[in-house]
Amino acid sequence: MDQTSTSLSLAWRSAWAQPDVASRTALIGAQGSLTYAELHRRVGDFAGGLHALGVRRGDLVGLDLERSLDAVVAMLGCICAGACPCPLEPRLSPGQVQERVLSVGIRWLLADAARQPELLGVLAAPGQVLGIRQVLDQGRSWWDEEAAGDCPALLLFTSGSTGKPKGVLLTHRNILNNARGVARHTGLAPDDRLLHVMPLHHTNAVNNQLFTPFLYGVTVILAGRFKADDMPALLETYRPTIITGVPTMYARMLELPFSAASLAALRFARCGSAPITADLHQRVEARLGCELLVSYGLSEATCTSTMNPVGGRKIGTVGTVLAGQTVVLIGANGQPVPAGQEGEVCVGGDSVMAGYLGADPQAADRAVQDGLLRTGDLGRFDGDGYLSITGRIKEVIIRGGENLSPVLIENAIAAHPDVAACCVVGQADADLGEVPVAFVVATGPRQPGEEAILQAVAARLPRIYRPHAVHFVAALPENSVGKVDRKAVAALLARQPVAA
Repeated sequence: MDQTSTSLSLAWRSAWAQPDVASRTALIGAQGSLTYAELHRRVGDFAGGLHALGVRRGDLVGLDLERSLDAVVAMLGCICAGACPCPLEPRLSPGQVQERVLSVGIRWLLADAARQPELLGVLAAPGQVLGIRQVLDQGRSWWDEEAAGDCPALLLFTSGSTGKPKGVLLTHRNILNNARGVARHTGLAPDDRLLHVMPLHHTNAVNNQLFTPFLYGVTVILAGRFKADDMPALLETYRPTIITGVPTMYARMLELPFSAASLAALRFARCGSAPITADLHQRVEARLGCELLVSYGLSEATCTSTMNPVGGRKIGTVGTVLAGQTVVLIGANGQPVPAGQEGEVCVGGDSVMAGYLGADPQAADRAVQDGLLRTGDLGRFDGDGYLSITGRIKEVIIRGGENLSPVLIENAIAAHPDVAACCVVGQADADLGEVPVAFVVATGPRQPGEEAILQAVAARLPRIYRPHAVHFVAALPENSVGKVDRKAVAALLARQPVAA
């Protein structure tokens, strides 16, 4: 697999055409199942339909689709048509969709039939909002044979700590490099069956649980979005060899009634997106009867940069560096730190993004310096090359594996007429890892009340952004230049009574 020039689409096409792969089951979902030969045909038809409708190489195509086999085929079809799919969070308001469309220059939208009418005004030309059936009815198969490794292949939206959605642009080369490294660490093979329960707009769910398995003949079981109570039946029915989740998901599975037979096929479970305690790690392994492989990565480095290898995991670490990548720890002086010391985790190699779309012009230059992606996370390597994450420079709050921008929540609260100022910080939580907590200064002696603040957030943001608690204070601590001192607010939080 030549990662410097080969496109992801041609790599898939080559893999799916192999005689020992074509007849294997590629994808199972509520709509049925597809062999690799059927997936090959369906994706080619979808790519051909897009091409016939005018979609061209490099076009950004927003995906506003419910979780389904069709949604997966659409994403793959966009890539194989030379276009760049942009999966959107489910059930955004038309205004939120338009914000993303305008911020990065999306030219086309693929939407479910029920969503199409309300999205017709989102794009400049209503004819650019397409349905799955409309594309497939074009009746022709076509693949972009000329796409190269540096062509855009995926755009993932992230708000990070800035609060403004921006697109992380990934190339075919980025995705292939990530896939190769993950496959080497985990030993992916056609006999594997991967249970997919994570949201389809997340980098892990797309890169490591769709794109990578499809390069190695793995069967992907596209179940519903994660619900703990569904997991025993899913494992009983499908007997997966691989499951992936975040710490919160595994914590909620601990007391569920899994049969020994349903767990017997598991080679390993994967965990990422948020820190996991050693105690929970050990309890999960004891319950599942297999290794829990903790990994580390971010969208800007495609997905995964370090991972504990199968048969060699170290609890408390995020593993070793994947093939095709470098991880360097940089000190405050801008130089690599000596062995065993803490520094900012910086990632280099062919997995580093092509750049940001929808961000200020200098954002990518600040993120990638001298070929290294500055992650904002702090870490330390041990003598065996295993990385431990020791802290975060960034202010993002990680709730159950979801990255929440405190700025987004603060903007929603500040819109309330009785709020003069506010600050949102993360509080440790045994179930979710971290939850947002708001500190609010009222405009006058009469406080708006906690319920009013929660309603202000609910009116603008999804439920996951709801503050766990709201504290009213006379003033927010400031630093020497008059900015709110988030560290001082976090210290203030530590002195508050624990919220119910």
